Amino acid sequence: MKKTAIIVTGILLLGVLNAGAQSKAGADYFAGKWSVLFKGTPNGDARMLFLLEQKNDSIAGVAQDTTGAEISKLTDVTLKDNEIAFSFTAQGYNVNLLLTRKDEDHVTGSLMNMFDAEGERRK
Repeated sequence: MKKTAIIVTGILLLGVLNAGAQSKAGADYFAGKWSVLFKGTPNGDARMLFLLEQKNDSIAGVAQDTTGAEISKLTDVTLKDNEIAFSFTAQGYNVNLLLTRKDEDHVTGSLMNMFDAEGERRK
């Protein structure tokens, strides 16, 4: 009887620990400040910052240059568990960006489906 109680307690403890280790998804994951590098653009590699704020179950935010000056507000935001897509204006052009979760603090994606993007969360 004691062995059964110990086994049941152990299983419950593992379940509780596993539930606490679940990673964030959707708006919870993408909220924050992201530094994104765009590779191979006509002007060479370029870096931008994206400040993403959680609004209920969605995201709102702005695109910034590397000094933190606002370039554009984000529009057309669509959010899935491990993916976010949005549009913004850069150098007079409306461009879109798709980012996919790589791990807790990194994303990969594409700008306009033409240029690779790699991003990391800024703390």
